[in-house]
Amino acid sequence: MTFRFTSRARLLALALTAAALALSPARAPAAEMEHTSLALPTITMGFLSRWVAEDEGLWTKQGLDVKVQVIQGIGSTNAVISGSIDFAYASGPTITRATARGQHLIALATQSNESGEFIIIRKSIAEAAHFNPDAPLKERGRILKGHSFAVGGAGAIPDVVLRVVARDAGVPVNDVTISPLPPNEAIAAFKRGAVDGFVSGPPFAQIPLVDGTGVIVSDPTKGEPKEYSPVSSGLVLTRADFCTAHRSICMKFMRGVTEALAFMREHRTETLAIMKKHFSAYSDAVLEASYTAMRAIQPNPPITTAQELENGDKLDIAAGFLKESDLLKDYNAIIDNQFVK
Repeated sequence: MTFRFTSRARLLALALTAAALALSPARAPAAEMEHTSLALPTITMGFLSRWVAEDEGLWTKQGLDVKVQVIQGIGSTNAVISGSIDFAYASGPTITRATARGQHLIALATQSNESGEFIIIRKSIAEAAHFNPDAPLKERGRILKGHSFAVGGAGAIPDVVLRVVARDAGVPVNDVTISPLPPNEAIAAFKRGAVDGFVSGPPFAQIPLVDGTGVIVSDPTKGEPKEYSPVSSGLVLTRADFCTAHRSICMKFMRGVTEALAFMREHRTETLAIMKKHFSAYSDAVLEASYTAMRAIQPNPPITTAQELENGDKLDIAAGFLKESDLLKDYNAIIDNQFVK
């Protein structure tokens, strides 16, 4: 038997086919990719979440394209303030100092709730002084007297931590030689004996610990110096009005950050592979020690607290870089944890 379609039936069939295709998920238009930008003040393992989010496609999965730029030091935060960059990774004191100057920023997440800065001294010096690594920090800090240390920069967090530990140990800061040097140069100076120690975070602090040439004076994984713990580090910040105007971008960006931090906590082997990819100059032992140190100071969830920001300012006051009058009256006013809860 032969079936014949009338013109009207044919038109109806075509219409139904077209409607079915329009409703098909395979033919649905792809969601439009949104775009944003992130500034880093330096290349450091402390900002590992950036590489995890990129390599694991966590931002892309959210429908977000993130352009990352390295803008040295405080310039990264200044780029956010000027509006040329949307997000930056920074330290707690960065946002509080900007606020004190009337530059309105907001803290969206804290990736580390300790400074992450180790004070390292040469092992031979520690042995000659009969250094006790289990003694209270005020006693351990006495070994700083008469020795030279490299720090990342004058007034930077490593410099602050060194000065505070020296002060708490009763060592006049003039009795410690402080040399501002980038971490790579600090390691080189330490190896050739140009400095007796240095202050830095992973992976630099772990190099002499792994090869046996250095010992820890102050350990951030133990919350040292404890009177200023916890303290916000690896802070994610943006302009105060940015998320109000661009809520979708903030949600996607911060979801990528929080998923990256969760990945780092839960997938040691895969995270170490990402670390090896981007920090291939370091041995597996150094990378593993660095991972352990970073994992120890990562909060879950990565919320920011007023106490963390205030402690950062109190560290600066203790180091002599701020006055008590510089403390903010309301730290909660510069915190927005809604995207990481």
